[in-house]
Amino acid sequence: MSREENLKSQKPKKEYLMDDDRQNLDPVPQVESDAYKPADKMKGFNTIVTGADSGIGRAVAIAFAKEGANVALVDLEDNEDLKSAKARIEELGVKCLTFAGDVGDEDFVKETVKAVADEWNTIHVLVNNAAEQHAQESLMDISAEQLDRTFRTNIFSTIFWSREVFPYLAENGAVINSSSVTAYKGSPGLMDYASTKGAIIAFTRSLAQNKEFIEKKVRVNAVAPGPIWTPLIPATLGSSYEEHAGVPMDRPGEPYELAPAYVYLATSDSSYVTGQTLHVNGGTVVNG
Repeated sequence: MSREENLKSQKPKKEYLMDDDRQNLDPVPQVESDAYKPADKMKGFNTIVTGADSGIGRAVAIAFAKEGANVALVDLEDNEDLKSAKARIEELGVKCLTFAGDVGDEDFVKETVKAVADEWNTIHVLVNNAAEQHAQESLMDISAEQLDRTFRTNIFSTIFWSREVFPYLAENGAVINSSSVTAYKGSPGLMDYASTKGAIIAFTRSLAQNKEFIEKKVRVNAVAPGPIWTPLIPATLGSSYEEHAGVPMDRPGEPYELAPAYVYLATSDSSYVTGQTLHVNGGTVVNG
């Protein structure tokens, strides 16, 4: 088996909790807030959000829909979470497409982007949010397979999606990448994950300076969340709500608390912002 065949044979791991299981979390992660007041800032926008069936991606997709955007949801599996996210978005009166597959598979990315473009012609915003993490206490425990998988899902996908979407991006469009506070302060239990998040920052800064993107007036930015209470946390790290904090605000963030940052970067409100990272992290001071 060739190296490429071997990589393609590796399946990304979906370890999120399903809708029913999520309801048993204490507290239940909140992807919406009644306090959010939309203002049609994205009316008529066509958007793509990867890693969109739960957590931050779901919160961002719903916020986009509330602002009037059509949303293409991309996630690993066509499961009840993805279906319920689609139903909620359509309930908000906008169009929604769903796609299931490996975001790190180049062929899947090409096929999905083309399908979205065939349906909507123009794409205004791409959110590269899909990610996976696998905690290991020792560097010696990080296998080549895990390393390949984490980098493929987290950074290869970010590059693939950005490249394939570009021809269809509207002038003044936006690419928004999800990084992490771990890119800045490190994480001894998530060394490969933190490395990919650092790579996302470098890619964001580099792509923002790309001549083709500048000429098309496409802005490229990132959001670096701190500890956010999503189904991924108890499923992959095993930590409780109380344990998953360690920030000055002394609590994890909720997914909905990230969404306004993405709305800001997706709209003309951030027309003079590119190559930057917004830190929504509960008060952790980082060096940019």
